[in-house]
Amino acid sequence: MPIQEKTFWLETVQMPLIAERPLPEHVDVAVIGAGFTGLSGARKLAKRGASVAVLESETAGWGASSRNGGMVLPGLKLGTGQLIAKYGTETARRMYAATLASIDSVERIVSEEKVDCDFSRCGHLAVASKPKHFEGFQRSAEAIAREFSHSVRIVPKNELPTEVGSTIYFGGMVDEISAGVNPARYVAGLATAAARAGAAIHEHTRLLSLGRQARQGTQGWRLKTSRGELWSRHVLVATSGYTGSATPVLRKKVIPIGSFIIVTDVLPGPLAKEVSPRDRMIYDSKNYLHYYRLTPDRRMLFGGRAAFFPETHSTIQSSAEILRRGMIHVFPQLRDIQVQYAWGGTLDFTFDIMPHAGELNGLHYALGYAGHGVAMATYLGALMADAISGDKVENPFAGIPFPGAPLGLYNGKPWFLPFAGLWYKFLDVIQ
Repeated sequence: MPIQEKTFWLETVQMPLIAERPLPEHVDVAVIGAGFTGLSGARKLAKRGASVAVLESETAGWGASSRNGGMVLPGLKLGTGQLIAKYGTETARRMYAATLASIDSVERIVSEEKVDCDFSRCGHLAVASKPKHFEGFQRSAEAIAREFSHSVRIVPKNELPTEVGSTIYFGGMVDEISAGVNPARYVAGLATAAARAGAAIHEHTRLLSLGRQARQGTQGWRLKTSRGELWSRHVLVATSGYTGSATPVLRKKVIPIGSFIIVTDVLPGPLAKEVSPRDRMIYDSKNYLHYYRLTPDRRMLFGGRAAFFPETHSTIQSSAEILRRGMIHVFPQLRDIQVQYAWGGTLDFTFDIMPHAGELNGLHYALGYAGHGVAMATYLGALMADAISGDKVENPFAGIPFPGAPLGLYNGKPWFLPFAGLWYKFLDVIQ
């Protein structure tokens, strides 16, 4: 059976049917993007009584929010020592605390809005691809406990079979706080919840441009879209890896990077138990990493940076072949299992590999999740809603430097991705 080039998660959900309606003349807040960030922010703003228009160029949840692996993880791309060295101990502690709170925020929304999305606190397992990576895990576990008062568990190589059915790794590290979710069902639930709270979601409404304009003595924004114009007092940019030319100041700070996933046929029960005894969210320690998990119906989902460029028919085809070889390298026992689905999505990396949320030139924004977006996007979307509402919020990502490319050699089109891919492959050899 040929591989279907479609997102498996979307086969498990009926996305909400959003009736087309005229754009309002004016709103309190225009939210650009109907993914985790935008819908979480829109839900919170509407619950607080604001009039909200969510402008989505495709359909709700169309981007990375429905295409990811469904891993609800704490932590950041930078390690404990790097965070402290770069931002200081106190700020690093606040950042890490925010990542823990972000998982709680997803669980709270799922509970409050009764979202049927297979949310489960199953924990995650990081596996060491080299002996020195395992030594790094041990140092990291000690630092996380000491600096962030959070416990993770080290799994030596001889105990690893209780966590994963692969012999290629040199140990692991477990964090029990992490969760798994069906991301398409979750983002569908967020869209339903935002609409129920009073936010108006306008699909197939691409933002073309925006500029400062006062209305009746109040400063705000005039937004031109593919379906007309509206005025908004505030704007929340929630476009992540799909940030476009309408917000060039942010586009120049975000690198869209492709990530690809394959999903197999349903595994027999004993085989599923063998490859993932505890049903963890799992990822390895490489720069050019693999991440994988069982879906709720016992399929193997296996993803990674098989190609750095965003998804096309060509990159999906080639990535499916690369990922299948990777999956069989990790799990030779899956050699005879057919791959049924393959797809790609676009992640949002920043030049410092950190999330950023705050206000820039009058625009509110939250982006830069680098693969940790399920939890952090939900959390920062709601946090920015509180900030727009006038609250004084605890946001450790607002005051940090937000760099662009060195020497300004980037205009939003990532010409350097092939070189970046080669560089990270080289690092995986030498590190």
